[in-house]
Amino acid sequence: MVAMAAAVAAASVALSSLRLSRPSHLIRTRCHLPTTASSPSPSRSGASSSSSALEFNITFAPNKSKSPSPKFDSETNSSDELGEQLFIPWIVRDENGNLTMQSTPPARLLQGMANAKTQSTRKKKKSEGSSKAGVSSEPKRSKAARRFYNQNFRDPPQRLSKVLASSGVASRRSSEELIFEGKVTVNGSACNTPQTKVDPARDVIYVNGKRLPKKLPPKVYFALNKPKGYICSSGEKETKSVVSLLDDYLKSWDKRNPGQPKPRLFTVGRLDVATTGLIIVTNDGEFAQKLSHPSSKLSKEYIATIDGAVNKRHLIKISEGTIVEGVHCTPDVVELLPQQPDISRPRLRIVVHDGRTHEVRELVKNAGLEIHSLKRVRIGGFRLPSDLALGKHIELKQSNLGALGWKG
Repeated sequence: MVAMAAAVAAASVALSSLRLSRPSHLIRTRCHLPTTASSPSPSRSGASSSSSALEFNITFAPNKSKSPSPKFDSETNSSDELGEQLFIPWIVRDENGNLTMQSTPPARLLQGMANAKTQSTRKKKKSEGSSKAGVSSEPKRSKAARRFYNQNFRDPPQRLSKVLASSGVASRRSSEELIFEGKVTVNGSACNTPQTKVDPARDVIYVNGKRLPKKLPPKVYFALNKPKGYICSSGEKETKSVVSLLDDYLKSWDKRNPGQPKPRLFTVGRLDVATTGLIIVTNDGEFAQKLSHPSSKLSKEYIATIDGAVNKRHLIKISEGTIVEGVHCTPDVVELLPQQPDISRPRLRIVVHDGRTHEVRELVKNAGLEIHSLKRVRIGGFRLPSDLALGKHIELKQSNLGALGWKG
């Protein structure tokens, strides 16, 4: 207790030397620290008797109020101002185990507060990271939302024969024959109706004991420069088919599209064996149906090289049209192209839109002319690239499909 009294006396001397003034609205509290001396020594009897009852004026700031920062005043040195100063005492034990008073918090408390602040910052960053990850990941949907999506945005079920053809099993007609023969099962039961609506993502479909993939192959579109002597049939027995010119592309399909089934390609419309030029190859049946149907009124441009001389009477006769497949067809444009030095035969530019079989050949034949060679150079707004060699192809972009009149 004698040591504690001495510490308190030292603190009182330190308090008397401080000259901090406080604002008038701080709370003032008077604190008494009584001390008892047990058998004090004669030499310390005066000090213990004088410090038997010490008073400290400890002032605390009010809660939740902003007070201006204290200002130093070197001229005020009264005892009242000393009592109104802002001072927080810390009574701690020193290395020897004695109690001492100091004006700063102990070192271990400051270290603990720093560690707590660091941990809270790490937790905050971790929570922010998890929240960002939650935003980036796809949120879970309710049953009502999934039902709405399935009813309005999900691909509707398709005919079984169309699904088989789109998956590359066979052509539409051959797929129907497989279904009639009982070689196709849907969800464990044999299906003999090609019009049965199925969903490859949900239904289990087997063809000749092989499981049909759940994912349909992506739709692809090509423009090919057809050479002479190739037919527009996709039969497996045909060696000189237009589709066979894309065998190298199909062989590298697994490397470029891992995990996706190969598409079954076919031509959009037909060009006869002797006709060369632009032909569209795809696996999109809806796209092919729209472009090849006469109701699309899609213009097609041909360059016909003629054997013999061509005069104005021939051009008038061609422009009058002729009967093709029971329908009177007239061309949109008939034009005699200028003579070129490297081509001795005359050439005609003919534009049609009906899309009937052998329409251009019938028009020229009806005018009394004979075609030496025929080449298609344009379909709709898409023209065959001049640098595309015979037998080569390019993949069509969305802008090219738009030029063909496709908005799908």
